[in-house]
Amino acid sequence: MMSTQKQEVDSKKKDKKLIKCVVWDLDNTLWQGVLLEDEKVSLRENIVNLIHTLDSRGILQSIASKNESAIAIAKLEEFGLKEYFLYPQINWNSKASSIKKIATSLNIGLDVIAFVDDQLFELEEVKFTLPEILCINADEIGNILDMPVMNPRFITEDSRIRRLMYLSDIERQNAEKEFVGTADEFLATLNMNFTISSAKEEDLQRAEELTLRTNQLNTTGYTYSYDELNHFRSSENHKLLIASLEDKYGSYGKIGLALIKCQADIWTIKLLLMSCRVMSRGVGTIMMNHIMSLAQKNHVRLLAEFIPNDRNRMMYISYKFAGFKEINKNGDVVIFENDFSRIQPIPSYVKFQLVH
Repeated sequence: MMSTQKQEVDSKKKDKKLIKCVVWDLDNTLWQGVLLEDEKVSLRENIVNLIHTLDSRGILQSIASKNESAIAIAKLEEFGLKEYFLYPQINWNSKASSIKKIATSLNIGLDVIAFVDDQLFELEEVKFTLPEILCINADEIGNILDMPVMNPRFITEDSRIRRLMYLSDIERQNAEKEFVGTADEFLATLNMNFTISSAKEEDLQRAEELTLRTNQLNTTGYTYSYDELNHFRSSENHKLLIASLEDKYGSYGKIGLALIKCQADIWTIKLLLMSCRVMSRGVGTIMMNHIMSLAQKNHVRLLAEFIPNDRNRMMYISYKFAGFKEINKNGDVVIFENDFSRIQPIPSYVKFQLVH
């Protein structure tokens, strides 16, 4: 007979994969004609509306095109579209290697990328090399906006400004490359402000989105709907915490979520996740240490559920470094316990705020 815990895990497995980035070819895809051969190329009908709509839904966009980079970028600029494409790969390399580079730069999985091209050979090459990618023939461009994977259930403030947040990230990365000094000294120049608060009703759309979108820095992979999260938010037996981060370049938005089940003597972290975009900012463990401190002050044991997969090893290591020890295993679910011996202070380069 299946345990309740196992049933809970199975019911929380991700059942709705959403595309996070659409990668476009250029010639005879984004525009009609071949840039280096034809006298003139013109944008495909309705493509501007399509790009704007995907952008407003929080779906990032990039380019993998075999072309001369400077000429193609100039043409995108002329069409007023250059700013919509992050980390464009315009070169003579294979499309598969270009897409891998985009995924690495955006720090997202290949399984949340769609690739649009007019050439069957290119689509086949990508499909063969990177089978996780959703390949779309340019003939099907008219259907893209109606595809379920392109339609997040909510369009949150974070999704509306997602591209702009990535553009701020590029500014930060460029500043970091030019900075002379240690990593901590650079982080100190960012004037980071990290906030943790109990989730309010207006946070729940973003909270649901985080459970659906965050794969790498996610301890269990449980997904929760708006209604479930609303139940936890108002339940006396749960804490639903949400974290946000900003610095001198702008806001990272709501980047962390924790769900804690609170019983009389035991608290259990059911879910702890952080957006991948803050991985290099040295703030990943602030939420975890805050929960540990809170549990210690309330004189309760602190357990945590963890479900390993091929993407979230970083969270396993984070739990281990924080002093969590494995005390039990129930099917896929590892149960950790913390003895509060390794609670770390807030890093000196971060201003921390607790909002009640």
